[in-house]
Amino acid sequence: MPAVYILTNKLYGTLYVGFTNDLPKRIWEHQQKVVDGFSKMYGLDKLVWYEIHDSIVEGRLRERQIKKWNRNWKINLIQAKNPNWRDLSLDFNT
Repeated sequence: MPAVYILTNKLYGTLYVGFTNDLPKRIWEHQQKVVDGFSKMYGLDKLVWYEIHDSIVEGRLRERQIKKWNRNWKINLIQAKNPNWRDLSLDFNT
């Protein structure tokens, strides 16, 4: 299931926009600090928003679109579906 997602480290903290074909696995990788990079450096391990797509192409296009957005637009996107910035990965059955 292709998905675009946003991670943070705290309420109104640093934001990371990503894309994956396996959301639970990818979030686990972020949380376990498996891959070096921006999210590991800033401790971004809380899933605060995601969107499932029908195709990889559609998902990648959406990821690129959101990455170009300014910070306030991304915050509004999160707030619309997750006003308390709850870690949505807690809903995954692992």
